[in-house]
Formats: sequence, C-alpha cells, structure tokens
Amino acid sequence: MRPASVADYREAARRRLPHFLFEYIDGGAFDETTLRRNIDDLRAVELRQRVMRDVSTISLSTHWFGQTLSMPVALGPIGLAGLNARRGEVQAARAAEAAGTPFCLSTVSACSLEEVVAGVQRPFWLQLYMIRDRGFMRDLLVRAREARCSALVFTVDMPAPGSRYRDHRSGLAGAPGLAGQLRRTAQAMLRPPWAWDVGLRGLPHSLGNVAPVLGRRSGIEDFLGWMRSNFDPSVTWKDLEFIRSEWAGPLIIKGVLDVEDARQVAALGADGVVVSNHGGRQLDGVPSTAKSLPAIAQALQGSGLTVLVDGGVRSGLDVVRFLALGAHGVLLGRAWAYALAGGGQAGVAHVLSLIAAEMKVAMALCGCTTIESINSDVRSG
Repeated sequence: MRPASVADYREAARRRLPHFLFEYIDGGAFDETTLRRNIDDLRAVELRQRVMRDVSTISLSTHWFGQTLSMPVALGPIGLAGLNARRGEVQAARAAEAAGTPFCLSTVSACSLEEVVAGVQRPFWLQLYMIRDRGFMRDLLVRAREARCSALVFTVDMPAPGSRYRDHRSGLAGAPGLAGQLRRTAQAMLRPPWAWDVGLRGLPHSLGNVAPVLGRRSGIEDFLGWMRSNFDPSVTWKDLEFIRSEWAGPLIIKGVLDVEDARQVAALGADGVVVSNHGGRQLDGVPSTAKSLPAIAQALQGSGLTVLVDGGVRSGLDVVRFLALGAHGVLLGRAWAYALAGGGQAGVAHVLSLIAAEMKVAMALCGCTTIESINSDVRSG
C-alpha cells in the first residue's frame, strides 16, 4: 500500500528500521509529555473557515534569507538520519532540492558535509552545536564556507543531552561494549532489507562530520560518548559572538521557547529564530511550541527576524496552523525522517508534495491565497 500520510510513513519506518533506530527517531525525553503536547496542542488550533472568497489561484511561495522558496517548509536537522536509508542525508537533500525547499544537515549526520555537497546542485543549510572543542567547530565552519552553505542553524537548547529512556531500553544507549553491539546487530538482522541496503551496501558508516575527531573510534558508542563529553554547559549568549565572528552568512538560532531568550536572539543580530523544544527530546514538561510561538512572534514583530518553528508537524494543515500562530515557516523533523526510512528519496519527495497539497486545501477553505494572507485572523476564537 502506498503511504498516504506522515502517519503511514511512521508505520513504514517502524517496520523497516532496526528497533534501536526507530526508537531514536520516534522517542522523546523522560515521560515524553512535551513530545505529545507538541502534537496535541497543534492539532487543537482551530481555524476559521471562510467561503466564497475566490481561491482559484493559490501560491505557497515565500522568501527566507534572500531566497525564494516553493513553500514555507524546510527539512530540519536530524541526527543520524543517514542511517534511515542508504546514504540517507544525500537522498533527503536531493528531495528537498527538487521540491525547492531548504535542507539542513545536522552536525551529527551519518553523511559528511562534503558527501552531501557532491550529491546536490544547490547550497543547503548546516546545523551546529556549541561544544567544548572550539577547534572542531572552527574547522566545521571553514568546511561550511567552502561548501557555500546558505545558512547556519545554531542549536542552543543542548547544554546537556536529555534523558531519553527509549534509547536505553532499545540498546542504543547504556549498553556498552560487545553486549550492546551484539544487541543492535541482532535487531538489524531482524530487518533484512535494511541490513542489506543500509547496513552493508551503505558502508562505510563513519558518522560523517564527527569522523575526523573520532578517528578509528567510529562506532555508535564512541559517537555518543564524544557528544556527551563535548556538550558545553558553560555556554552563554556571549559565546555566540564567536559564531558570529566566524560566520558571515545568515545565522538562525534554534531552540528558543522563552520571550526573553527570543529578545536576546534579536539583540545578537541573528537573522532567524526557531521556536523549538527539540521535538520534546530535551526538557520534558516544557510548553509545546504551539503554546510558546504566539508570544514570541508578537515580541519579535518589527525586529526583522524570520520566525520559524518546529514540533508536531504531521501535515500541511499543521503548517497552516503554525503560520496562523505567527510563524513565517516551519522545519520538518520526524515527518521527513519517517519518510526517508519508509521510502528513501521518493518517500521524502512524496511527503513534501503531500504537505504542499494539504496546505492548498487548508488555505482554500480558510479563504487564503498567499502565505502572507495567513495570520491570526485565520484562527477561530
């Protein structure tokens, strides 16, 4: 059966991926309360249906950071996404390029920056964390400039990794040594198509951008250990001056939920902000992005910042809901990761086409013909 929705691709991903990989994508922190809130609160946003408005011509086109996009949607950074399909980040980047939307490569991607550059024709975004090894960060920024990345997405909500129980239960984390490796191998063998196409034909698995500092220590445990020891809990807003001095292109700060933090982003001189709780994967119990967005969007009016948001988007209708709450656009996360796992490049392309089609339906029924016409008046109540 051909998937007809993001939910269908989630099920396809569950059936195709080894258990530890699916749980890594699908799970959140602690009891996953915020993960559920992201979805439920967004779905609870009521829209105002309008009729007899001449919606014969609808445009999804918009402008971010000096670029014209086919729709206000980008593929957000997903760690280890390249293990969802063979050389997966390259496949996803190609799908985004064909759709006319941005793709953001994670620092902790399976495919390297250079591999993705070789696989596409147009520049893409790069995501970066603040980590202790400033030399690594500086080197990666040099590589990003050489690759002509069109924007830098800097993630600020990870001074320490969240407690993700699913990763411990599945054996991705907390299972060191040979026992953990055997457990994950056994799970992979229960998914023969993945084991053949990704596990074997997708070699080498070098964890892309981190490979130069890991050296021969290239296993998942080495990667997770390096990340845990390199997150920088001492980071402050002043440390971002280092990033601004090393990066002259568009700078987008990701991981803001508080109005005062959003004002700090504006004061920093960034170009964009992503209202995000890391998909519910960091601090559980914080508000959903649907609840946090309106106050931040209101506070940043007139600042010139492009306000993006992620968390809980599973359809084009959800995109319209976020636009009605004040965002200029959204970053897809799990939605494209599920599609990549369930259908590779074609799956990601299909999800993007579904979202575009669903946006047009929602806009038509709300009486909107352009992205700019979607505002708080579209919300009911």
